[in-house]
Amino acid sequence: MPFQYLEYYNGTTGLSVGVNKVLFSEQTPFQKVEVYETDTWGNLMTIDGMVMLSEKDEFVYHEMIAHVACFSHPNPKRVLIIGGGDGGTAREVLKHTSVEHVDMVEIDEAVVRASKQFMPGVGDFDNPKLHVLYENGLTFVDHVPLKYDVIIIDGSDPVGPAVDLFKQEFYDKCRDALNDNGVLTGQTESPWVSSYHESIQSVFRAVDNAFEFSRMYLAFIPLYPTGMWSMAFASKGIDPLSDEVLNRVTSGLNQFGDTLKYYNADMHRAAFALPGFVKEIIAK
Repeated sequence: MPFQYLEYYNGTTGLSVGVNKVLFSEQTPFQKVEVYETDTWGNLMTIDGMVMLSEKDEFVYHEMIAHVACFSHPNPKRVLIIGGGDGGTAREVLKHTSVEHVDMVEIDEAVVRASKQFMPGVGDFDNPKLHVLYENGLTFVDHVPLKYDVIIIDGSDPVGPAVDLFKQEFYDKCRDALNDNGVLTGQTESPWVSSYHESIQSVFRAVDNAFEFSRMYLAFIPLYPTGMWSMAFASKGIDPLSDEVLNRVTSGLNQFGDTLKYYNADMHRAAFALPGFVKEIIAK
């Protein structure tokens, strides 16, 4: 019987999605992973009752977290994705022909298994350049044998195993795991939700301390709380709005831009334009 999936982000204010049936539900040692067949958004994955992605709007998040990073780096060959078990971020990273090796470090194999079975169009798991490692990303970055050109932090909200992905110590380790011109991106919650502000501020204090260059950018994802979502960009000196980067975006999109639905050269530039109230959050 159809019912509604409800996710509250402020009291009883939140998101409602019509659900036809539950396709997958598993309580793992780390979290509860569920997949629903919805009446509008295709299949929808949640973790601990929070939306991770839907088949209909996942491209926004995955394109923005991957391509801003990979185009900003002059020649990304080795990429680390922390989290990202649905496979969408890796799919976008692998569109860059310079990329030779992607490590996706996902703590919970159930996320990968559910995505492969119920969201088969999201991931590119058969790509030989992709290496899926079922480990804790927090400890994986302690001892990285070969450094990375790009690190993408594709974790869930700051609860459960993802809490420490928002702390200074973790970003210091990521900096050390990057090559000299390394680039990092990560998701940093919605500026509209006041309960997220502490986590947002924590991340931007951390990247400001750890990296030579850091900025917030925005994407608009319908099924994430309030629809406005923030992401962090940090680097060891690369400005994502420099002429050099913008030229790379233009030339790179000539190769695979027709496969994208959200990211383009205009969006790359515009994403870094922040409303006043958002600037105030990260200025504190």
